[in-house]
Amino acid sequence: MSMTVSRAPDASPKQPSTWTWPVVLNVLAATGLVSALVSDGFGDVWSWIALGVPTAVMAWLAVRR
Repeated sequence: MSMTVSRAPDASPKQPSTWTWPVVLNVLAATGLVSALVSDGFGDVWSWIALGVPTAVMAWLAVRR
């Protein structure tokens, strides 16, 4: 007696979760705020970058609409 094994159809590439990009942008903003409050030198540079990226993304999305 032979048993047949059925295979699931090939799945499409996994789509990122709805929360992936908002979480990434919030982590960037949080690290930028903490860095701006507690460090100097590279921390100041990181705070500008980390706070500028979410701002730039929101501006780009607002202009795109």
